[in-house]
Amino acid sequence: MEEARVIPLHGADREAARRRRGTTGALGPVPVPEPAATEAAEEAPEVEDAVEPAGWEQRLAELLAFARRRLRGDYEVDEFGFDPDLTDHVLMPPLKPLYEKWFRVETIGLHNVPGEGGALIVANHSGTLPLDATMTAIAIRSEHPKRRHLRMLGADLVFKTPVLGALARKSGQTLACNPDAERLLRSGELVGVWPEGFKGIGKPFKDRYKLQRFGRGGFVSAALNTGVPIIPCSIVGAEEIYPKIGDIKALARLFGFPYFPVTPFFPFLGPLGAIPLPSKWYIEFGEPIRTDVHGAHAADDPMLVFNLTDQVRETIQQTLYRLLTQRRNVFLG
Repeated sequence: MEEARVIPLHGADREAARRRRGTTGALGPVPVPEPAATEAAEEAPEVEDAVEPAGWEQRLAELLAFARRRLRGDYEVDEFGFDPDLTDHVLMPPLKPLYEKWFRVETIGLHNVPGEGGALIVANHSGTLPLDATMTAIAIRSEHPKRRHLRMLGADLVFKTPVLGALARKSGQTLACNPDAERLLRSGELVGVWPEGFKGIGKPFKDRYKLQRFGRGGFVSAALNTGVPIIPCSIVGAEEIYPKIGDIKALARLFGFPYFPVTPFFPFLGPLGAIPLPSKWYIEFGEPIRTDVHGAHAADDPMLVFNLTDQVRETIQQTLYRLLTQRRNVFLG
């Protein structure tokens, strides 16, 4: 049996000790068993267990509150069809584990994204499926101090696809055209564009992280016309989720797709082949490029548009190279 540790007590301390223990004996040293600390430590997990259900209760309360708002019609949808309440409580939550646990996305330079007012985020595009755009939107909504929504510009194929088109509108996306982009920017929205388009996400794996053409600089014209800053955004990790090693052109024409990808696992493994590989992601937001210093009709100057487009593209490309040299492993980061 373990010997008790003896602590000498005097005066009021001895009286307090007797009251705690219910003793009435003579004054003297009071034995204090060593296991007392262990017992206290064993009780600690019970406190954590008691706190855990509160998190579930809060989430349940939020869902019930969401359901009540939907039934009462107490929510707003803007002119583009954007439903922020539905986006925050239904569309984004299932994707958060993909962002946090599967891709383990790390963001850099979020302080370069303004907390208010219009701004245009321009990013590289890759990955066979456009998950990079979705992860960028989640990054800004969940990690930016102002929790801003990213209004993404998408190709017309997105909005022609049944169900997907409706969900895209609900989540704040709109057609990648200058009139819509400029209306959003003038209203103070944060807008995201991926100017490589299908050439970026559909390029073969051997060309990974090599930027394709940025079109004719339409996004620069939109920024110049509205005077908002351009934020270059570089995404590393998306290239490896579906390594594209082939393209079945006949099936692409049949379904009306720009390409029908072949990866090491798809279509050979069926639905299992559609699971993205768990690559480690980095999203870096660069320093804003001002456009309000070029005058009212700057967008009519083709040379200026070309130079700014090239500047944005080169900034993203060099940042990609830097991030790649810093990455030790595709899946571990």
